[in-house]
Amino acid sequence: MKNYSLYGLPEKVEFCKKCVISNQRPNSVIEFKNKLNQKKPISFNKGICDACNYNSIKNEINWKKRENELVKLLSKYKKKNGYDVVVPGSGGKDSSFTAHILKYKYGMNPLTVTWAPHLYTEIGRKNLENWSHVGGLDNLLFTPNGILHRKLTQIAFKNLLHPFQPFILGQRIIGPLIASKFDIPLVMYGENQAEYGNKIKENYDAKMKQNFFSIDNEKNIHIGGMSIKEIIRKYNFRFNEFEPYVPLSIDKIKKKKISVHYLGYYLKWDPQECFYYASQNTGFEPNQERTEGSYSKYSSIDDKIDPFHYYTTYIKFGIGRATYDASQEIRNDKITREEGVQLVRKYDHEFPQKYFKEFLEYIKINEKEFWRLINNFRSPHLWQIKNKKWYLKKIIK
Repeated sequence: MKNYSLYGLPEKVEFCKKCVISNQRPNSVIEFKNKLNQKKPISFNKGICDACNYNSIKNEINWKKRENELVKLLSKYKKKNGYDVVVPGSGGKDSSFTAHILKYKYGMNPLTVTWAPHLYTEIGRKNLENWSHVGGLDNLLFTPNGILHRKLTQIAFKNLLHPFQPFILGQRIIGPLIASKFDIPLVMYGENQAEYGNKIKENYDAKMKQNFFSIDNEKNIHIGGMSIKEIIRKYNFRFNEFEPYVPLSIDKIKKKKISVHYLGYYLKWDPQECFYYASQNTGFEPNQERTEGSYSKYSSIDDKIDPFHYYTTYIKFGIGRATYDASQEIRNDKITREEGVQLVRKYDHEFPQKYFKEFLEYIKINEKEFWRLINNFRSPHLWQIKNKKWYLKKIIK
């Protein structure tokens, strides 16, 4: 097989020397030369990813000053009556922490809003209920048209090997969408995903980039590798059925004065500490068994489709769920890199068998078609086949 890369990935696979992430992560930045951060004269070591470099910066940030900025921001939006902030989330550890601390420490009255999972797990539904019943938080559960959402998930899997893309799109815009409908101008998400490996400068903005949740032209919207117009024509849907997937217009965002922020900009973010807080204050419970493909029990456990999102990232980028979990915990000094390497080698490749039949039924394909698509999306620079079995060419050591 000719050695070339798909998806614009670097042909040479390199691993961060501090955590276990590789330069195959989309939008990742691993510097192989010393550089200076524009905001502060910190010299970065060779071969360290920007997520680890930013984590070093986090340790030097004046978090008390950042918290004062948060208090000042919230005071502008705090109301005597009604909701004053929208918190999108599922009732998982991160959104539970975000909503609860805004209400009980900072005196806000949040409306939590959930974009429903494809297929709820038992623990996921229990944690959503506990968010309200134990955590004392109002929740609006939004469940999109199941026929349309299933079709979009199928399209995204077949065209992009990305079964979570429609869900991510809905999850990203549901906060501003509900804020617009209820006239609540402040939306607060948890952490900025940029801190897990995007360019460091993306972490210096407290606000979510407007192009993440708004558009200037509805014709630009594509889902699963197809335009909405194509999907309507081919599958006989109507445009108004796509409203939950259509971001607000820039004009409406400005008119409603909606501002979308990351709590992780103001408070030092640590996923495991969020888990402890959520367990103590909102009744959040981990799974009784570890998640397939990883060693953890408490991260992204509400959707039966979720394991296939991580498995497809393993196929396309050579990065599975254990890599993501271990990298975070290494950066936050929960485990060592040596422990992370062993966990990745043991679990990253594990196939999510538990909900496999339900996943096939949900997207309406058979097992043969599933594996045909999986193998078609393997990038030749990452994978090789020996004795009819696929192996990664380079694994972490």
